[in-house]
Amino acid sequence: MSGVEELYKQFGILADAKEKAGEHEDAFSFILAAVKGSQPEKRLASQFITRFFKFFPKLQENAIDAMLDLCEDEDNMIRRQAIKGLPDLCKDTPEHLPRIADVLTQLLQSEDPTELSIVRNALTSLFKMEPKGTIGGLFSQILNGEEVSRESAIKFLSSVVEEYGKTVLHPSQETEEYLVEEIKKAMTDVTGEEFRTFMNILSSLKVMASAHQELADIVTEQAELAQAFQPTDADMVDRFLSCARQVLPYFVKGASAQAFFSYMVTSILPKLNELATTDGDDMKLEMLKLCAEMSPHGLTDENVKASIEPIYNLLLEYMPLPPGEEEETITEENAQPKLQFSYVECLIFTFHQLAKKNPEFLTDASAAERLKDFRLRLQYFAQGCQVYIKQLRLSLQGKTGPALQEEENKIKIVALRTTTNINAIIKDLFHNPPAFKSSVTLSWKTPAKNQPSTPMSTKEDRSTVVDEKRKRAGITPITFDLPPENKSPKKSKGNTITVYTPPGRRTGASNGVVKGQSMPNGNRGRGGFRGRNRGRGRGWRGGRF
Repeated sequence: MSGVEELYKQFGILADAKEKAGEHEDAFSFILAAVKGSQPEKRLASQFITRFFKFFPKLQENAIDAMLDLCEDEDNMIRRQAIKGLPDLCKDTPEHLPRIADVLTQLLQSEDPTELSIVRNALTSLFKMEPKGTIGGLFSQILNGEEVSRESAIKFLSSVVEEYGKTVLHPSQETEEYLVEEIKKAMTDVTGEEFRTFMNILSSLKVMASAHQELADIVTEQAELAQAFQPTDADMVDRFLSCARQVLPYFVKGASAQAFFSYMVTSILPKLNELATTDGDDMKLEMLKLCAEMSPHGLTDENVKASIEPIYNLLLEYMPLPPGEEEETITEENAQPKLQFSYVECLIFTFHQLAKKNPEFLTDASAAERLKDFRLRLQYFAQGCQVYIKQLRLSLQGKTGPALQEEENKIKIVALRTTTNINAIIKDLFHNPPAFKSSVTLSWKTPAKNQPSTPMSTKEDRSTVVDEKRKRAGITPITFDLPPENKSPKKSKGNTITVYTPPGRRTGASNGVVKGQSMPNGNRGRGGFRGRNRGRGRGWRGGRF
């Protein structure tokens, strides 16, 4: 009798015994031994093992080993059949599920597309069957597996939580809490990409829906704010920027930005000028933007009082006093300072937020001279803003649709948002005493749907900005120069744009307009990761935190 015929005979014995199949261990042992036989015997053994597995508790370890041998067979048809049958081993014996999930997770490395699809389907079946056990199997490889296996497991976890999380995970708080704890363990040694993936998974969980502070604390721990900031360390700069961008949504939802903001004020801003431009991105501006976005969220009175003066002093560096009235002409020697609108928008917004919580900084008896000096600077800067607001509106007037998608017009729209924001805050600060009523949307943020991004003089003007829906990751300064009177605007070399000077205003000092104006431009958002070698030996750029 051939091996195949004998297999069918033993199958018949077990099938006829029905619920008493467990009394025939010899028959099942014969089937297990067939995994070492011919190709037809292996295919039959794979089917029969899964069929009678539950009846033989004492032989289940041997049966699992036999199935794993088939999963490594040279014949791809046998491998696929065995992989497909692995979830069946867990239907009546869920105690084996974590081990099977671990095995399937390792098989995610398969280079055979069909086989890989079968592996993913098998893991998905386990996830639906028992999500907690499946998560345990996945994290066995995430925490202890080889790099390729780890990466495949994280990718699969992300996709399955996204697709099935609401229907499979949410009914079980215990399962979600288990997933949170496993992710926290894995975060002790992660790459930048893995970090973002894990944070996205955590944010999607029902148990974390209102845990904004806990999520913020997780990011804060990764940012390592206890370390001294090194502005020339590109890895450290990227780490802070990436963590700060990741944590900002939690600040908006109610978490406190105190730890990040304090680190920004005490450790980064004093070294701001040491930051270099990297890959075309202005790191100084990136930091100031983050500072502005954090400033409205969860700062304590003590934090505000400690931060307001450093922010104010830095703002003054970018808000010059008016030049002397005797300067009738602008030469290279007495050139007036550029107005850095991009930087000032960030800093004046931040200052406005802090002064709202500590108005005494500008209003108490000892602040009289400070306020006088400040208002001179505000008035001078406001004059520059108003000139450019007018010219930008005229330039954008009547433009809609495709015209607004031209790069030059996109730059002008951001410039208009920037100068309008500054002008609105300056008006607040010119109240006596200073007021804090204006609410602006920072120029690099998407305006609210029901709110035009800048005030326009006509309905057509308003549509100019409302139609511009593209969200920008950041802004980078470019320079605008004022030409002689009554010249038409023209584009000059590089990023310098010549702007028409309004009639009745000379280009001297008395009109309050400086020779150079730094205006915002759309900027590429950073997202690269660099870092020190640690743990698994991978750094922040494509490596571990």
